[in-house]
Amino acid sequence: MAVKFLKPTSAGVRGMSRLTRDEITKTTPEKSLLAPLSAKAGRNNQGKITTRHRQGGHKKHYRIVDFKRFKDNIPAKVAGIEYDPNRTAYIALLHYVDGEKAYIIAPHGLTAGDTVMNGPEADIRAGNCLPLRNLPLGTQIHNIELHLGKGGQLVRSAGASAQLVAKDGNYAQIKLPSGELRRIHLDCRATIGQVSNIDQKNVQIGKAGRKRHMGWRPTVRGVTMNACDHPHGGGEGKSPIGGKPQTPWGKPAMGFKTRKPKASDKFITKRRTK
Repeated sequence: MAVKFLKPTSAGVRGMSRLTRDEITKTTPEKSLLAPLSAKAGRNNQGKITTRHRQGGHKKHYRIVDFKRFKDNIPAKVAGIEYDPNRTAYIALLHYVDGEKAYIIAPHGLTAGDTVMNGPEADIRAGNCLPLRNLPLGTQIHNIELHLGKGGQLVRSAGASAQLVAKDGNYAQIKLPSGELRRIHLDCRATIGQVSNIDQKNVQIGKAGRKRHMGWRPTVRGVTMNACDHPHGGGEGKSPIGGKPQTPWGKPAMGFKTRKPKASDKFITKRRTK
């Protein structure tokens, strides 16, 4: 897979790039694994905007992805690699030998025709899902469970991978892509390999309209607003913010730590690197 730069036929296309998507082998999704997805436009059930700068976007269906991988000791054949508009990673359609179909996050290197399996007895091979206690140290993993039986929650975006660095008692030490070291129970499951679509981070959007297709609205700087609209606003001409950076609601911003204490903080061995 590679990044393709378009010819500068217009100002918007100049500098724009796309993925060649050589890994994709299946273009139509499996109808039985689709679910309706209505646009929320960044609003809650009261119609109030809770997430700014989100609206519109191309209409799409949700692909039901199996993050739990609890179908043990039943081989599944990869029917194809598909594009998923709801995530940066590609997804793989599995056909189990008992007739069931399921989507999983496709690891890098998985191709149509390969066989994957779940469970403690699965081989150490990309795409297989095993408990952490059955994995050797140094293994690259993704789609990691944070709580036993809840399904994979960590390391699911394109090109991401974590590493199993140690085992101590009933817990494993996992080095996450951010650099954070976290203790996770050995019975929690993870999928072997690096997430597919590695070059996704190298794509240049190129023009504003392409961002609108993704459901993103423009973001306006506070210093360009009036004083009644933002703490950074007001002043004659181009003015500095006149104090510490703030959010539109007067809260400290840009480097101010907002993480609240969580029950899972005791499992963090080392904080993420800057």
